[in-house]
Amino acid sequence: MKTLGLLSFFLAMTAGAVSAQSHGHGAHQPYAGFEGRAIKSLSEEDLAQLRAGKGWGLALAAELNGKPGPAHLLELQAEIGLSKEQVRAIEALFAEMQSEAIAAGDRFIDAEAALSDAFAGDSLDEATLRGLLEASGKARADLRFVHLRQHLATVEILEPEQIAAYNRLRGYASDPCEAVPEGHDPDMWRKHNGCD
Repeated sequence: MKTLGLLSFFLAMTAGAVSAQSHGHGAHQPYAGFEGRAIKSLSEEDLAQLRAGKGWGLALAAELNGKPGPAHLLELQAEIGLSKEQVRAIEALFAEMQSEAIAAGDRFIDAEAALSDAFAGDSLDEATLRGLLEASGKARADLRFVHLRQHLATVEILEPEQIAAYNRLRGYASDPCEAVPEGHDPDMWRKHNGCD
């Protein structure tokens, strides 16, 4: 009976795979070409963003809930009507964030490189894997904290109408799938916003 259950499961999975391929799903191999990456889980674009202290989409929980980030506030300072004092305060937040984000990004890159290298070898065991994942997870959480904490700080500097103007200028008052804000990668923006 157990064998019959496994056979039924296999046939159902095969039928699903054939059906998906006949509808154009599965015909494209989404990871083809990734095997040539130095760090398998990070693209060259990912590495460039992390090394430059860019947001890498890590602060979307704040950004899309009305807590602006310092980089975009500085880009839109004239349209939002930031005072000189506000600009100075936000510039200080941005400088601190970028410096810390570069260091934290380097730690995350190192952790992902160690994980990738471990899988390239033949001696990885579960205990070592757990340790590598914990190191990578902590590095990513630390990096995310660097970005998100500055979104909390900007709210203390801004007036509510400035936050509303920011959200409008960034396209958050409209359908996020139709209005990709300037400075965002359209594909990544649509992915993070569940657009198809």
